[in-house]
Amino acid sequence: MQAPSWLTAQLIVSVITNIIIVHVILVTCAYLIYLERKISAYIQDRIGPNRVGFDFGIPQLAKLKGAIGLGQSLADGLKFILKEDYTPNRVDKVMFTLAPGIIIVPALIGFVIIPWGGTWVCPTFTIPLIDMVIEGGPVQISGANINIGIVYLLAVASLGVYGVALGGWASNNKFSFLGGLRATAQMISYEIPLGLALLSTLLIVGSVYPDAILRHQATHGWLVFSQPLGALLFFIAIMAEANRAPFDNAEAEQELVGGYHTEYSAMRFALFFLAEYSHMVTSSAFFALLFLGGFQLSPVGSLWDGGWTSPDSMTFGAAILKFLVFFGKVVTLVAFMMLIRWTIPRLRYDQIMTMAWQLVIPTALALVVTVSVLVYLGYTQWYMMLLANVGIMALVLAASPLISRGPANRKIPLYGSRFSPMPGERVSTAPTEPAALQEHAG
Repeated sequence: MQAPSWLTAQLIVSVITNIIIVHVILVTCAYLIYLERKISAYIQDRIGPNRVGFDFGIPQLAKLKGAIGLGQSLADGLKFILKEDYTPNRVDKVMFTLAPGIIIVPALIGFVIIPWGGTWVCPTFTIPLIDMVIEGGPVQISGANINIGIVYLLAVASLGVYGVALGGWASNNKFSFLGGLRATAQMISYEIPLGLALLSTLLIVGSVYPDAILRHQATHGWLVFSQPLGALLFFIAIMAEANRAPFDNAEAEQELVGGYHTEYSAMRFALFFLAEYSHMVTSSAFFALLFLGGFQLSPVGSLWDGGWTSPDSMTFGAAILKFLVFFGKVVTLVAFMMLIRWTIPRLRYDQIMTMAWQLVIPTALALVVTVSVLVYLGYTQWYMMLLANVGIMALVLAASPLISRGPANRKIPLYGSRFSPMPGERVSTAPTEPAALQEHAG
């Protein structure tokens, strides 16, 4: 029996891809939290999670005890599920409940346009039990093979601000309300340079089709080399959009207790954190697609991998390899975001907004105008774009003294600390207890 016209191999592959990638992202988010705990621990001279394994107290599974703390994410999930889901009095209960869902849904549907495995030549096959024949052919290993994929991703990403704003407003808490206002203003402000940096890239490619962006980089090299300033502005913007440090003023504990999720508990509280890490994964995949060649292993074309990650390689094995390369770049970018969080202190809210409107947005505008002129004149070679980016950076540095600055916080050394030791003293902050030095449970 021949399949109806709407039931194509692309549709079946897209559905299967969506199901697989959603679960991959959820599991990855759980272990990204573990990774962040480990990164912060090593930066702070600690060990981090190293006790919870997969033995569950069963003697027969004693060998899985400890497991360098890999069971910590499972324990955290069980804790959130079993905790009391408390709703304070005088909150808008409908909006209070909807806010976590409104913020998690955009985070989990934005990835569908990402071409994780490129193109695969699917053979003709028959669906079991109903003996329906599906015609094969080239299919995209993505959740939705649409030619306006970049526009879709931008539209979906901008919806996340509603969950933050509703969560802060519906909580009937002044700290939550202030956190929601901060997040709204910050996300709207940094959407402008995000769109401008994206536009400077799309002007060079000449298409909003994700596959066209990848094929352009396969021919001309990764766009991070021709658009380093655009990549920097885009990376700053996606961190601000995800409310990641040093842009996490919407939940600044020292000022707002916990920000927009102060009144939340149990799984509704966990959904906010799951959305944050899901946004990091999706935005890192977007960055890798635009500037790091997506699934391409070589930054200058398919020279180092024998063509396995080239867009023209359409075997099933090549699709699996492309997915692994693509996802490896995503995890690396997320780890870099974590490193920034535990290295750079949080910026003040006025500094974040000043940086957006007086530095980042004007720089992005200058970049778009310059790239537009170069594209119109036909100077689209990577070295011409690189020179233009370097020139704009030099102008920004030269004009930076003219930018009005707010009052600076004077750094006061803490006498006897790690960075200001007393004369003749060598300060060591590493743990000395033997149990704290072990990577496994005793």
